[in-house]
Order: sequence, then structure tokens, then C-alpha cells
Amino acid sequence: MKKTILFLTLLTLVFSCKNNTKNETPNQMQEVIKIHDELMPKMSTISSLINKVDSKIKETDSTEALINASKNLKEANDAMMNWMVEFSLRFDSEEVMEGKPLTDEKQKLLTEEETKIKALRDQMETSIETAEKLLK
Repeated sequence: MKKTILFLTLLTLVFSCKNNTKNETPNQMQEVIKIHDELMPKMSTISSLINKVDSKIKETDSTEALINASKNLKEANDAMMNWMVEFSLRFDSEEVMEGKPLTDEKQKLLTEEETKIKALRDQMETSIETAEKLLK
């Protein structure tokens, strides 16, 4: 758990420095990082909801809805962690923070990552909404 928190903190610091980019108009990289930055606070929400849902599962007759909500929250959390690792392996800090031009191959990868982070946003938001409704 401590390693995960440290990793998230370091990754957040790296990505949050992106405001130093040279272009005034947002480019595709900035848009991808913007979505990432919007999702990062939701990671703590997901962790909190996992604990609450799992506690409710233990104290009640576990319903399929609660079990599925827990599973979906955990999958969303894992998907975000995996996305961040994969993204950091595909792009260096100059490309992310300084707007270093991308090769054609890297541009294709960025388009893939944009699609992935948008799907991840939907996954995270849906899992949060579902869990919150079940906990009311």
C-alpha cells in the first residue's frame, strides 16, 4: 500500500508539472494529462468506497449488487494504475511536460492512450456512482 501511495504521489508530481508546456492552446497530450489530473482525486474516492462496500458486504448478507460494485471499483482502480504505468513507459517527461514533438509512431500511441483514458474515466465514474447509490 505504501508503494502504491508513493508511486501515485510521484506520478502526480510529474504530470502536474505539465503546465509548463510551451503552447498556449491545449494539444492532445495536454488533453490526455488533463483527463488524468481530473481522475487522480477519484482514486481516493474509489479506495474509500472499496472499504465501505467491503465492510457492508461483511456485515450484511452479501448481495450480488454489492459484490459487483466492489469488483467494479477494484477493476477501475487497477485500470488506472495500469494506465499510468503504461503511459509512463510510452512517453518521456519531455514529451509530457515540455511539449517535445512526437514521432508519427508516438502520435499513434498518444491517440490510443487518449481513447483508453476516456474509457477509463467512464469506468471510474460508473463504478463510483453505482457504489454510492448502493451505500445510501
